[in-house]
Amino acid sequence: EVQLEESGGGLVQAGGSLTLSCLTFGFCFRFYAIAWFRAAPVMQREGISCRRRHGTTPYYAETVKGRFAVSSDVAKNTVYLQMDSLKPEDTAVYYCAATSYVITSAWTRPDQYGFWGQGTQVTVSS
Repeated sequence: EVQLEESGGGLVQAGGSLTLSCLTFGFCFRFYAIAWFRAAPVMQREGISCRRRHGTTPYYAETVKGRFAVSSDVAKNTVYLQMDSLKPEDTAVYYCAATSYVITSAWTRPDQYGFWGQGTQVTVSS
């Protein structure tokens, strides 16, 4: 059974950093596209990063490019989202999602991903 489990969220001051983890179960995540989304209150779910396969260059949304970085640890079956220079507008519930195949031009669309974690809350105070 495919499962994703996020952790690492919390409260941080503006300008600070957090690292989120997405622990994966039940599939070989090296060959899956793993994406990070976030959802702020009354906002649509926003795709912020996608790594199509382990070892490939991730895509980033313009809102986070240069501040967020994705990495992965094959031995731990875990994908990380390093978030630096956090802003209050980064406050949201963050999700990781997975799919066996994603269309490059559609990586930001939630409907491209069949597997989701439960989310972890990130709150950035001003």
